[in-house]
Amino acid sequence: MDHAPTPSTRIPTAEHITSYPRFILRALWLATEGGVGFYLWMFVLTALMLVGLNAFAHQTAEGLAVTAMTDHVSWGMYIGNFTYGVGLAAGGVMMVIPAYLYRDKDMHDVVIVGELLAIAAIVACLAFVNVDLGRLDRAWHMLPIVGRFNWPVSMLTWDVVVLAGYLLLNLHVVGYLLYMRYLGRSPSKSWYLPFVFLSIIWAISIHTVTAFLYCGLGGRPFWNSAVLAPRFLASAFVTGPAFIVLTLQVIRHVTRFPVAEGAIETLLKILRVTVILNLFLVACEVFTQFYTGGAHVTSATYLFFGLHGHDALVPWIWCAIACNLTATAILLTASFKKHTGWITAACGLALMGVWTEKGLGLIVPGFVPSTLHEIVEYLPNQVEWKVSIGIAALALIVFTLGLKLAIAVFTGEMQRHDEPT
Repeated sequence: MDHAPTPSTRIPTAEHITSYPRFILRALWLATEGGVGFYLWMFVLTALMLVGLNAFAHQTAEGLAVTAMTDHVSWGMYIGNFTYGVGLAAGGVMMVIPAYLYRDKDMHDVVIVGELLAIAAIVACLAFVNVDLGRLDRAWHMLPIVGRFNWPVSMLTWDVVVLAGYLLLNLHVVGYLLYMRYLGRSPSKSWYLPFVFLSIIWAISIHTVTAFLYCGLGGRPFWNSAVLAPRFLASAFVTGPAFIVLTLQVIRHVTRFPVAEGAIETLLKILRVTVILNLFLVACEVFTQFYTGGAHVTSATYLFFGLHGHDALVPWIWCAIACNLTATAILLTASFKKHTGWITAACGLALMGVWTEKGLGLIVPGFVPSTLHEIVEYLPNQVEWKVSIGIAALALIVFTLGLKLAIAVFTGEMQRHDEPT
C-alpha cells in the first residue's frame, strides 16, 4: 500500500483530476450494491436509524424534558456514548502504530479498517453532541467566527477542534489511498505518510482533551483525577482493537478480502496488555477514593454500593467490572487463545464492559449527589435509548459503506482500467 511512488504520481495531474467524478460515482454504486445479506443488514440499520430520527424529532419538538435528564443530572447517556465513541475512534490508532512505526506487513493490509472505524466513530460522536444540545439550531454556538467559540479558554472548543481535525485527517488518508489504488498507481508518501503519523498524535489528543474536559470541572470532584486521561487512553486501546478484531472476523467470512492471521494476533497481543492496564487504572481510582475517604468519596460510594437507599447504577458498574474481568481471563488463558468463539466473546465483553464503565459509570456519578448535596438518580429512558441506537446505526452504516468501498478497491473489483472509455 505504500510502495515507492513513481515520479508521475508525486503530484495530482490533470488526468487524476478528471478521474475524480468517475471515481466518486463508481464508489457510490459499488458501496450500495450487494447481495441479499448486505441488503438485509442495511435494511435493519436504516430502520433503526429512522426509529432514532423519529425519537429525536419528538425530543426537538418537546425539548430535553422528554429525556430522563434533569437540572441535577444534565449529562446522561448521550454524553456517555460520546465519551465511548471518542475512545473507539482513538483506538483505531492501534492499527497505525504497528503498521507504520514497526513496519508490520500483515497490519498494512488491514490498516484501512482502523481508519474507517475512526471516521464512523467521529460521525457518531458529533451526532451525540448535537442531540445533547436539544435542538440542532444551537450547534452554531460551537462554530468558529459564527458562534461564540471561546477558544482557547474553553476546553469544549478544544474538543471541537481535535475531533474535527481527526475526522479530516482520516478522511484525507483513506480517500487518497483508495483513489491511488483505484488508479492502479503507487501512492506518494509525501501525500499521506505525514498525515498518518500526525493522526497517531491526534488520536491520543482527542481522548486526552475529552478527559481534560471532565477533570477540569472543579465542582465535580468525582472527575478531579490526574489518572482520568490515562484511564481514557487505556480503555480506548481496549475498545478499538476489540472492535477491529470482530470486524476482521466478519470480513474474512463474508468477503474475498485477505485478512492475515498475523494481523488479528497482533491486535490480540495489544488487547492482552491493555485490558490489564485498564483494570489496573480503575483499581487505582477505587483505592484512592475509598482508602483516603473524605467528602469526595460520596459519588464513588453511590456508584459502587448505593447511597441512602439510592442504587440505580450499582448493577451497571458491577456488570461492567464482571465483563472486563471475564474478558481479561479469556484473553490470558492459553487454552482459549486459538478458539475463535472465545476470542469473539472476549472482545464483545470488553466492548460492553468499557461502554458501561466509561458511560453511565463515569458520567452520571459526577452529578450525584448534586452540588446542593441532593441525590437525584438517573437512568436513560426510552427516548434516549432510541436516539442512541439510531446514532449507532448511522455510524454502522457509514462504517459498512466505507468497508464495502475499500474491499472493492483492494480486491480489484473497482479499478480504473475496468471502466468503459
